Amino acid sequence: MLELLGKGGVLVYPILACFVLVCAIFVERLVVFSRVRVRGAELASGLGRLVRDGRGGEARAMLDGDNSALGRVLAQVLPVSAADREMMETVLVSATNDELRHLSRRTQLLATIGNIAPSLGLLGTVIGMIKAFMVIQEMGGKVNAAVLAGGIWEAMLTTALGLAVALPAMAAHSYLMARITRHEAGLRRGAVAYLQTLTGPERKA
Repeated sequence: MLELLGKGGVLVYPILACFVLVCAIFVERLVVFSRVRVRGAELASGLGRLVRDGRGGEARAMLDGDNSALGRVLAQVLPVSAADREMMETVLVSATNDELRHLSRRTQLLATIGNIAPSLGLLGTVIGMIKAFMVIQEMGGKVNAAVLAGGIWEAMLTTALGLAVALPAMAAHSYLMARITRHEAGLRRGAVAYLQTLTGPERKA
């Protein structure tokens, strides 16, 4: 296999580096997602009821023992819960975006690699074809089918390798983005539940 890859030319190495980077990013993101605790609207509703009833100490104690993504979002909005709704919504949006940025770190790089790897492969193929035709010219136009075929398949190696890296990179990116979207939906549902509970008709003056 190493001998086969060696025939692909110098661009094989950056393509392989892209593959290693894809694997590293995907595994690292999976580890991050495995540590994300998912809490539903019950946390937000419970916190909203405590704040609405003037039990701020209990609300802070609830969040102190919670390390979920939603808990971190609500911890940022808790200090401004006595402010107007617009202020709370602004803080909730900002905190939610912070969590999403943390979850989506490096995922865009997967899409970038998915676009770059085929281009690197195509460039390697073009360079290989140029070399093959240079050999034909040096032979004075006496085309040797074996030499020509060998030059072509060696040139095509980088295209195949680039596609072999790009496909899993794009698949990994789509998978991770789907998980981020699910987390985003959960955070936004929690934020809405908190606001609805806090600003409901039973809120104390």
